[in-house]
Amino acid sequence: MSFLQPWMLLAMPIVALPVIIHLINQRRYQTMPWAAMMFLLAANRMSRGYARLRQWLILAFRMLAIAGLLFVISRPLASGWLGATAGGAADTTLVLLDRSPSMQQIGDGTASSKLDTARQQLVAALSTLQSARLVLIDSGDGQVRELESIDDLAEAPDTAAADNTADLAGMLQEAYDYVKANRVGRADIWIVSDLRESDWNSDSGRWAAIRDAFKELPQTTKINLLAYGDPAPDNLSLRVTDVRRQTRGDQTNLLVSLRIRGGSETVEARKIPLQFEIDGARSEWSVSLSGGNAELKDHPIPIDDKLQRGWGRVSIPADANPADNDAYFVFDDPPPRKTILVADEPQAARPLQLAAEIASDPNVPHRAEQVPRSQLGTVAWEEVSLLLWQGELPSDEERPQVESFVKAGGQVIFFPPRNPSDAQMFGIRWRPWNQAEQAVAVAQWRGDQDLLANTLSGSALPVGQLRISNYAGIEGPFIPLASLDGDRPLLVRAAPPNANQPTASADHDAASDGAADNAAANDDNDTSDDGDSGPLGVYFCTTTPSPLDSSLARDGVVLYVAIQRAVRKGAAALSDTRTLIAGTVQAENWRAVSTTDDAISSEYGIHQGVYRTDEQLVAVNRSVAEDATAMVSDAKLQTLFGGLDFSRVDDTAGNLHSLVQEIWRLFLVLMVVAMIVEAALCLPRRRSVTES
Repeated sequence: MSFLQPWMLLAMPIVALPVIIHLINQRRYQTMPWAAMMFLLAANRMSRGYARLRQWLILAFRMLAIAGLLFVISRPLASGWLGATAGGAADTTLVLLDRSPSMQQIGDGTASSKLDTARQQLVAALSTLQSARLVLIDSGDGQVRELESIDDLAEAPDTAAADNTADLAGMLQEAYDYVKANRVGRADIWIVSDLRESDWNSDSGRWAAIRDAFKELPQTTKINLLAYGDPAPDNLSLRVTDVRRQTRGDQTNLLVSLRIRGGSETVEARKIPLQFEIDGARSEWSVSLSGGNAELKDHPIPIDDKLQRGWGRVSIPADANPADNDAYFVFDDPPPRKTILVADEPQAARPLQLAAEIASDPNVPHRAEQVPRSQLGTVAWEEVSLLLWQGELPSDEERPQVESFVKAGGQVIFFPPRNPSDAQMFGIRWRPWNQAEQAVAVAQWRGDQDLLANTLSGSALPVGQLRISNYAGIEGPFIPLASLDGDRPLLVRAAPPNANQPTASADHDAASDGAADNAAANDDNDTSDDGDSGPLGVYFCTTTPSPLDSSLARDGVVLYVAIQRAVRKGAAALSDTRTLIAGTVQAENWRAVSTTDDAISSEYGIHQGVYRTDEQLVAVNRSVAEDATAMVSDAKLQTLFGGLDFSRVDDTAGNLHSLVQEIWRLFLVLMVVAMIVEAALCLPRRRSVTES
């Protein structure tokens, strides 16, 4: 049991006051022998047992009444979740609220979502526990802000549902920074989440650093987790994977590809109706769900041949989670894809040029142009999608052009020079070359996102078949995408300034098989996000396609797919349409075309929908990671918070029972009952009158 006013328990010795008074009263009267009282004393001895019992009962109920009064004033709480709040009111309470799409799952037999239930439970609990200051850190923007009222947790629009993936580690870091900077006294941190791995990223190295930082805080900090981990195995999630405009003869169609993923493989096989909306015009179709998945490839939707640019939405019927039942897209005639190549070595330049100019989509022209460094000033950068740079990093005169190109959304891949210098770009510099005694294979690479991601069919690229003979060293802030044995980087992405991202790469079998000859074509015009729309499009490859250095040219699938993906990403910045991941950009001067009802203008960037800017038509969707149902295990959770004052309670969507319940009324009733019984025991015994 815990108490909201535990300091009142210090007065518990007062419970002994009736006994003390009784003993003092006994000492006031001395027993004196008196012959006239002998008969009365003899009669009294016959009922002494009853009198003594009655006397002790009176003392006991008096003590019980005083104890009940002290418990009432101490405001006791029921057991269970209350153990997480023991110790009285906190000076500052920080609420870390997960607003990600998975928190919109609706409970069985109720209309309330996990997020709605959590907000109501927090308002009820914090109203009882009280705190001098209430601080909110939500997953929408990750900003720290103080709330004027506890009711703001349930009523404020910026605590409602959002469509971006949460970053719990980053939010907890913000909480630590706030506690440390403001030198608060006792702090309570409440984490509200459904424990999705996509939101927690539990393998990130940030967790260990955050855990150690909290251990070093001088003030008391308690972390409470309110978990909504109940799954929804029958839920379906929808995602548009490809959209392109096609004209054949007099007929113009919009070819839409999509996939539906179930919460488990045991989802009942059935027909799933689809509703398509293209610029307001609606049509319907259906797909067959089997094994928990369904896919539709190049579904033709007739459109007006004059409609070259537009938007659309695909919807499936309502289920357990309404947040993943819609997918938005935009379409336009793709701009020509142009690549600029700067290379010192012809043996490295030729494979790069071929990989860039061979079109993965015959309907989109590709062009690769090799430019001397002295003529970079003549390049029309607003027409360029990708810059391939093999040689010494840009000089002080060349650097501004490259930085402006990247800032505008262009992609750059750097390859090392034969004799590296101390020049650096985006904080990264080349180091001396290493020559392997025998050609080495790629040990690990990221297949979940970026240039080496698996194809849409799930097949892995044959990265493990590559052989590297020579590779340069590299140092600086980067995120590894592929590594050789011993964590020696092969392909990295430059980390954004002040980025707080993990640098661990995903492991793959180095002997991974399965060709990916059509990977670039399958990925072309892919409207699904690959998780990297936010970071810089700057890559460094520590070897070259020269036959002396690697088999990148001979085993050309990986090189071709990686370059084509980079070209596609760069071309997206040139198009009048753009597909973004929710939460990766700031929505400045956006106007809603089609979005959710609860989206407010200041949060368009974290809500799915279609928006119009002064120059572009933008589609925003949730990240691919939100479709995964993996959760943080209990053992992993204990590891993340090991050594901290941590408590957890599990709740379900739609639960109406309060998490925190005061039970002082029970003790008040006990006190009243004790006083009534004590008064009854104090009444004199009724004497019976016998007639003579």
